[in-house]
Amino acid sequence: MNITLVTILLLASITFMTRYLFLEEKLPLRLGPNISQLLSFSGPAVLTAIFIPILFFNNNEIDISVSNAYLWGGVGSIITAYKTKNIYWTIGFGGIVFIGVSSYF
Repeated sequence: MNITLVTILLLASITFMTRYLFLEEKLPLRLGPNISQLLSFSGPAVLTAIFIPILFFNNNEIDISVSNAYLWGGVGSIITAYKTKNIYWTIGFGGIVFIGVSSYF
């Protein structure tokens, strides 16, 4: 069997089991309030770890120049999300800013 297929199946089973343990109500596994509060920070931490390299790095170098379309799109999205609190406007405006800056530079 191909090592890639084995890896995918192994990771899929690990992901399923971790979800199953916490979502199945018949299992006696319960988390305390401290662990639940600690896990509430995992979503923002993962999203930050994903978008910081996209916004600020280009070719393994820090890129905070005016021509960085990813940075401008991110700033536009943050401002739109703060003002409108609407996911559709946020995605749309961020995409428009990104495309506009990309075509300009």
